[in-house]
Amino acid sequence: MLSPKSLKKKKDKKSTFLRSTLAVKPERNKMGAVRKFVDALLFVFFLVIAVVAPLFDAQTCLPETFFPKSLVDLKNWYSVEYGDYLVGEKPGFFVGLVWVELLFAWPLSLLNLYALVAGASWLPTTCLIYGASTLTAMTAIMVEMVTSGRASEKLLLMYYPFLGFGVLAILRGLLSGCGKSTTTPNSAKPSKKKRA
Repeated sequence: MLSPKSLKKKKDKKSTFLRSTLAVKPERNKMGAVRKFVDALLFVFFLVIAVVAPLFDAQTCLPETFFPKSLVDLKNWYSVEYGDYLVGEKPGFFVGLVWVELLFAWPLSLLNLYALVAGASWLPTTCLIYGASTLTAMTAIMVEMVTSGRASEKLLLMYYPFLGFGVLAILRGLLSGCGKSTTTPNSAKPSKKKRA
């Protein structure tokens, strides 16, 4: 049977543990909510890329005969409506960036969609790679548009979200470990032998 003193010690340990756990929990919940929100935004963007890249962007590199007339008409309407001279004129650097998107970034966006749904541990790595690629491409495109003076405000507003998306993907990759406690496995701790 436990004495009143030992019960009090046990109760004090329990209340200290509860206080420390409750003090940390709101912060972890806040970080978890932010991460879920960022993941939801990334999921939407990756989904858009998964659909738009092969159906719309690929028209920049491949012959129009590969695509239904309705998709070609949509691309032409977009080019005229938003004044997207890069899509209309297809300069060499832009075609090269679209090839990089189709051969590298598009499959990576599909992997990221899977990783978000499955909760894969490699999501931060693929997000970082995708974000760096997208930010690099978008920087080249934005510099061309701004320095040429040919881009309308409407066109720039169409491209800005993709620039932000690249930054968000990079941040998701870099800051994925924030808020997690780092513990070492038992096998990594040096063992002390007791001497008799």
